[in-house]
Amino acid sequence: MIHHVQLSCPAGSEDALRAFYTGVLGLAEIPKPPVLAARGGCWFRGHGIELHLGVEVDFRPARKAHPGLIWPDLDTLADRLTAAGRPVDWDDNFPGMRRFHTADCHGNRLEFLQPIGQSSL
Repeated sequence: MIHHVQLSCPAGSEDALRAFYTGVLGLAEIPKPPVLAARGGCWFRGHGIELHLGVEVDFRPARKAHPGLIWPDLDTLADRLTAAGRPVDWDDNFPGMRRFHTADCHGNRLEFLQPIGQSSL
């Protein structure tokens, strides 16, 4: 079992992170412990996942490495991402899964999946 996945972000990007992870994806921001909050970044939770975005001084987005996130309604999420100007690249090469890739507000790759036969919620 995984507790969370951490992705990197540039310093001072918390507002952009909130706009994407809360505003577009609909995840809830959760408070960081004070000693960690001083380092910057944000933590988010929802749909059974927890993502931590931590400041990296020499930030470069993860363009190949990515979390694979099971999502309850891929079509609605794809529509929300498209409306927000984010890429949605569908890929049917994962047997038993519907999936697409996108990029967050800083170019980090994200993969969203839904088992085939699971109805959207």
